[in-house]
Amino acid sequence: MDSNFKMPYRAENSHKGTFGKLLNFSGSEYMTGAAYLSSIAALKIGCGYVTLCSGQKVINAVSAQTPDIVFAPHSDMNNRLRNSDVLLFGCGMPNDTASSLLFRKVFENTPDIPTVIDAGGITILAGLDDIKLPTELILTPHPKEASVLLGVDLADILNDLEFYAKVISKKYNCVTVLKSHNTVVCSKELGIYINKTGCSALAKAGSGDVLAGIIAGLLAQRCSAFDAAKLGVYLHGLCGDIAKNDLTSYGVLASDLVRYIPKAVKTLI
Repeated sequence: MDSNFKMPYRAENSHKGTFGKLLNFSGSEYMTGAAYLSSIAALKIGCGYVTLCSGQKVINAVSAQTPDIVFAPHSDMNNRLRNSDVLLFGCGMPNDTASSLLFRKVFENTPDIPTVIDAGGITILAGLDDIKLPTELILTPHPKEASVLLGVDLADILNDLEFYAKVISKKYNCVTVLKSHNTVVCSKELGIYINKTGCSALAKAGSGDVLAGIIAGLLAQRCSAFDAAKLGVYLHGLCGDIAKNDLTSYGVLASDLVRYIPKAVKTLI
């Protein structure tokens, strides 16, 4: 247990709206799992209500796996944006013309609410310089995405993760989660937290989608962006550590990480 971390307070006199409404723009025809994993991870960490806004093929695939997520087509986007507390964008999304257009539509119509941009959303953002981004923003790049975002060689990013996390935070006025073996979290004020949980069990497709969902779910419960990012990477790594003990580092899947979220949380309560 790390005494520096605490889970957000959870009042008994509550309802689903008490713990936040997350609107998740994720998934694509060939990456439906990202939409599922990010949405379920947000719920598992305590978010009260998750709506997945995606294409019909993604909705069909994810709805077949779980009854716990609410679904909305892109045509209902504006109404959903007005009634959400937190936004997650980009898990399992390609950097193509349709996704770029969706990115513009979302952020041109989004109220100033806490937002996590992950994966495909980050590579889309790299090609845009005229988008007004939310005040409370978290970007979650891995080193290759960071190199695209900054136009810097990957080797340079890998050589000094802390420095480039600060560059991203300064450029985008955001909290940066630069993912690696020891993930670097940088605040808007350029404060640094280096995470020490996690292991090779996390090196599986979908692991980053689970992390994005955890962080967004914590934001929905009114953690600050920096606190949500720090706590999110800590718990995500801890899920991998606990799962490794049961399943070995070879056998842990991203979907297993979701199942281990309650066990990781239990160490803090």
